[in-house]
Amino acid sequence: MARKFLYFVACMVILVLAGAFIYQVYGDELMEVAFVPDSEFTAQEALESNVYADPSMWLARPGMIEDNPALWLPKDIAEADVTLPDDKKAAVFFVHPTSFLKKDQWNAPLDDKESQTRARIFLRGQASAFNTVGDVWAPRYRQATLGAFLTDKPEGQQALDAAYQDVLTAFDYFVSEIPSDQPIILAGHSQGSLHLTNLLKDRVAGTPLANRIVAAYVVGWPVSVETDVPEMGLGICETPDQSNCLLSWESFAEPADYGRIIEVYDRTIGFNGEPRKGSKLLCSNPINGDVDSAAQASDNLGTLKPNADLSDATLVVGSIPARCDERGFLLIGDPPDMGPYALPGNNYHVYDYSLFWTNIRADVKRRMQAFLAG
Repeated sequence: MARKFLYFVACMVILVLAGAFIYQVYGDELMEVAFVPDSEFTAQEALESNVYADPSMWLARPGMIEDNPALWLPKDIAEADVTLPDDKKAAVFFVHPTSFLKKDQWNAPLDDKESQTRARIFLRGQASAFNTVGDVWAPRYRQATLGAFLTDKPEGQQALDAAYQDVLTAFDYFVSEIPSDQPIILAGHSQGSLHLTNLLKDRVAGTPLANRIVAAYVVGWPVSVETDVPEMGLGICETPDQSNCLLSWESFAEPADYGRIIEVYDRTIGFNGEPRKGSKLLCSNPINGDVDSAAQASDNLGTLKPNADLSDATLVVGSIPARCDERGFLLIGDPPDMGPYALPGNNYHVYDYSLFWTNIRADVKRRMQAFLAG
């Protein structure tokens, strides 16, 4: 399932990072030629269990002050919003989306500078939403290259499986390092959220750890209400003050064209072994903090509008609405001007966090307070 669905997600990322005209003119065939490795898959040597004790294995972690992208804040945010007291903090485990595009190997080297630069850009606009409630831990991992998602070759799935093993190793170290009673927030985007869905199933569901999860933000990845959620160890965040629950959304302007996502998604099998065909996607409304609802633009506390090179952003208040449609996609009204990276079909995948950045900060803080009070 993962590799087949990621075919579409990968095309979207290509459009963002390589230019929309390439896909529009040349289509799938060129995508495969340009990005799918033509070498055999070479199994990665397993990381040592303590490798994440090395601070350099983290893009963000506690104690990292200089060059920590998760600490970024827009200039116009109030200082009072920055953080909770030390004894009320959560530990945030964040898995960044695909940033490795090269076709010379199936998985990203840990020292690839280009992909690490992209990863930091993603973390500034995404993981920064959580620095109000605790310290963000964001691991480097040997993620699957973009081309792994554009092929039916078994190497594609092997690359994803290998990347997931790194995420598991990082998570196990993370859990061992934080206090045994500290609350945990899980978050990610796109490929990162894919790994989180499996991590929830494999490390959280049915374990005492589930009781420590404040919330899991599985953003930019489809989660079936019927076939996936029951196996992931947490319920759905149905109210804005609920904790110990899941959120997920995928953003589209209108008119939304997500037919290809549904076509691929409906051919997959859920975590419970049943077909996902026709099942509803989990659609959290990040403005309201509930599910399957609608919110006016005036309720949007602040959208991060990035500058041209994505190095900075400014907050724009009250500009983007949000409503869940019948299948479970989050619709944001007329296409907003967020820069050059909106995708065909009015797909705003790249901006899933940026569109609602201030509401996400408020949402996680509210859930953290509810968790502590409970």
